[in-house]
Amino acid sequence: MTSDLPDPAELGPVVVGVDASPQARAAALWAAAEADLRGQPLGIVHAADLEGRSVLTSAETLQALRDTARDLLAETADAVREKYPDLIVTKELSRGDAVAGLREAAGDRGTIVVGSRGLGGFAALTLGSVGLGVAGRTEVPVVVVRGEPDRPAAGVVTAAVNGTSDLDWLLIAAAEAQVRKASLRLLSVSNVLAYVGRFTTMLDSIGEVTEEKVHETAAVAERIRTAYPGLTVTHDVETGTSVPGILVEATALTDLLVMGARRRVIGSGTALGRVTHALLHHGHCPVQIIPPGYAGAGDGGS
Repeated sequence: MTSDLPDPAELGPVVVGVDASPQARAAALWAAAEADLRGQPLGIVHAADLEGRSVLTSAETLQALRDTARDLLAETADAVREKYPDLIVTKELSRGDAVAGLREAAGDRGTIVVGSRGLGGFAALTLGSVGLGVAGRTEVPVVVVRGEPDRPAAGVVTAAVNGTSDLDWLLIAAAEAQVRKASLRLLSVSNVLAYVGRFTTMLDSIGEVTEEKVHETAAVAERIRTAYPGLTVTHDVETGTSVPGILVEATALTDLLVMGARRRVIGSGTALGRVTHALLHHGHCPVQIIPPGYAGAGDGGS
């Protein structure tokens, strides 16, 4: 029935967190290219945490921090406009901490972009608690920019697929491929070790599980082709003993890896799973993490 057919996803505005590091500059230029592809504005945000520092910091020092931050924002915006003169660019100096500043700037439908590491303000955005907090707790997509900035385009967006329940966020991966005029590769991993010592250790049964994944991935691919009839969609199921290892290897041959967040409750908050951690630390290309429920929350899917 046509009412059961998926609608194309809408890609929202882009927000990038910056500091004075080369990785942040690379992230800003990547975010600008992404916003330009989407036909959306770019917001450049620096979090100086002035509120947290105000109690123990003199007024003169706080003013110096503001001036330095504004210079950084202006320099980053100039670098962006030099490459993308028609792009709408805004600058924001956030008084709060990095996580809060980015979450507020992104709103309900924005995409947050961060570099692989940083200096002050956004230090350790991906390798430390701040960056993992952004990816683990925000309700909008987060892109961690990794890999060589001048690497030739592969013409492929890869989506790490777990099953048919991933269809909602996979439509976002399809939209990312479409704006790039790239193909979409659906990659699912059948982990052999996941079944050993559980319900079976028989190779033929493991083969049946893998075959079921093949059918599921093929079914999802067909539904994506329905929503994006001009998009080339391929699907693969790889069998191995390390899901993170296979996905990290795949990032060497793709322009963007997209995955749905698998969050675990830790204490009073949430944390990302080990596969996501591995990709954020070792991936060879930008990695986009889409939080649960995001894809179905906007108007694009109605």
